Amino acid sequence: MATTVEKTGIKREKGWLYYLDKQGDVSRARMARGGGKVPKGRPQKVVKCGVEREEGFLYFIDKKGNVSKVKMKRSTGGRKTARRKTPARSRTAARKRTTARRKPAAKRTARKKPASRSTARKKSSARKPAAKRGTAKRSTARKSGARKSTARRTTARRTTAKRRARR
Repeated sequence: MATTVEKTGIKREKGWLYYLDKQGDVSRARMARGGGKVPKGRPQKVVKCGVEREEGFLYFIDKKGNVSKVKMKRSTGGRKTARRKTPARSRTAARKRTTARRKPAAKRTARKKPASRSTARKKSSARKPAAKRGTAKRSTARKSGARKSTARRTTARRTTAKRRARR
């Protein structure tokens, strides 16, 4: 597990974070949620130890107040990952291999959507002769009504444009 590097015997105070700084000394900084207001300022040095760090180890202050270290589980040990001896395969080749292995997907049959009311009306009205339908008068009335509403919109747009120009 953890091994003790330096015996310091630090007594911890509430609201402070104790850690090993870059110089290898034990420092403390005020915690943001440690109780009370956070005073502005730099961290304080508690003990000067001068511990030299090794790559791949995590350094911390244990319960007894001593500086300890433990090996990191996910560390590379300070070395970069080795390069591959064989050249990497291209992505397109990898995709071709994976798609070739897959089984073709089963074809889905498209479900027919239920006919909407408007299409049903059109079909039923198309069967009747034009004289019985009486649609000639209605269609012209609708078109003239549509013309009026568009005319109103355009005039309203013109008036608003004029008002903006006056300002």
